[in-house]
Amino acid sequence: MKRRDSPQPVTMFEALIPIAGLVFLVGLSFYLFGDGGANGPNQVALVVATMLAVFVGWRRGHSLASLGEAANASVSSGIGAILILFAVGALIGTWALCGTIVAMVYYGLKLLSPDYFYVSAAGICAVISFAIGTSWTVAGTIGIGLMGIAQSMGLSPAITAGAVISGAYFGDKSSPLSDTANLAAAAAGVDLYQHVRETLLTSLMTIVVTLAVFYLLGRPGDFDASAEVAAMQSEFYISPVLFLPLILVVVLTLFRLPPFTTIFLGALAGAVVAVFVEPARVIAFASAREGVPAPIAMLKGVWLALGSGYKSTTGNPALDTLLTRGGMDSMLNTIWLIITALAFGGVVEKCGAIERLIAPVADWARSGGALVGSLVLATIATNIVTADQFIAAVLPARMFRSAFAARGYAPVVLSRSVGDSATTTGALIPWNSCGAFMAVTLGVPTLSYAPFAVFCVVSPLLTVAIAYAGIRMPRVPAAQTQTSTAGGPPTSVHEDSKQN
Repeated sequence: MKRRDSPQPVTMFEALIPIAGLVFLVGLSFYLFGDGGANGPNQVALVVATMLAVFVGWRRGHSLASLGEAANASVSSGIGAILILFAVGALIGTWALCGTIVAMVYYGLKLLSPDYFYVSAAGICAVISFAIGTSWTVAGTIGIGLMGIAQSMGLSPAITAGAVISGAYFGDKSSPLSDTANLAAAAAGVDLYQHVRETLLTSLMTIVVTLAVFYLLGRPGDFDASAEVAAMQSEFYISPVLFLPLILVVVLTLFRLPPFTTIFLGALAGAVVAVFVEPARVIAFASAREGVPAPIAMLKGVWLALGSGYKSTTGNPALDTLLTRGGMDSMLNTIWLIITALAFGGVVEKCGAIERLIAPVADWARSGGALVGSLVLATIATNIVTADQFIAAVLPARMFRSAFAARGYAPVVLSRSVGDSATTTGALIPWNSCGAFMAVTLGVPTLSYAPFAVFCVVSPLLTVAIAYAGIRMPRVPAAQTQTSTAGGPPTSVHEDSKQN
């Protein structure tokens, strides 16, 4: 069948078909498979929902080739995230082998108490994430150690993951080094440091609420870590030297090396430390045949840890559970999920479903509170549908920019609202690249930690609340309003994310 030369806009009903299909199928997947849905059923749901979106786009005049190209382009935009996942898997494997994870847990047990562990975890991650500007690196390094400490203390993995993520996203949202902060500012046409100053105000209010909640969630009571500490000392060489891979990652991040390069070099550093500090353990893990030279056996051991992760055989159940993890192949299910989610988002964006759903919302809002609330809902919906926080930051900002300008609000109100909602809510969605990353890295399903990711939940609610209260809603003169309405943001979501 020959398609029309000019595709037609989708109707509201057609725009809802793939969205409703995805919601129904993912809900059915959760009902049938529970948390195991991320190991295949959710991916199938996303593929079927993508086919529904393809049908809608084809019916409105898009060629199958153009829809396929949109899916390919969307998946291509996620290659960076996929490579980071591989690097994190490799890092976890070598850090478990060399003892860096054990060292973090060992010293954490000595310094932290269950009474204030959750609030400490959130605070530590907040400080480090603001310094380096990335939530993924914080979760993939410090977060892993904090999860191990919580496990040894018998604390809730879900609450701990929520504390780690809450702290990690404080810096991701408000640090000038954050790529999402740069993107939100660029999408709204705002100077980066003006955006950071404005966003930092809401971030500080939110982190105060967050820390108060985690302080109240602390479990009072005595905790004797002597048995766990003794087990670690008997099985591993414990020394500050084991923190060298972690220090390297932090330093490289501060020098703004790409995340994949930084994290993978951290993984290789773990391998080097393992060879020098735990050569016998590396050789034993390699299970090399008799007569193989020790250097070759050690090469095999670290290679296995990078690719397949480390499998601990100390005989101590708690230690073996803590350390049997990592490897690039441990990320494959999550990567499969991200690929299918991005393909769905690309097709839905191409056929115009997102614009059709958002445009009436932008037109409906009249008051400042309603306008910000509509934007926040639009960014959350875009995060759900496209599975990409970069698209969720750029697309709604692009569609609401003229509405904010027409009502006389300064562009920083738009950038702050986008940063408060698009950056944080991706971690709450199982198939979003952020939610999938956090779940596989911290070992807790997204829906389990989501209620405890206090910073991510409170942040969009707070930005709507202060908008309705008329707080921090600066306006611009009429002449500037006309100028900003005439100027438009970049035309491509993917071009925006690449430029930033």
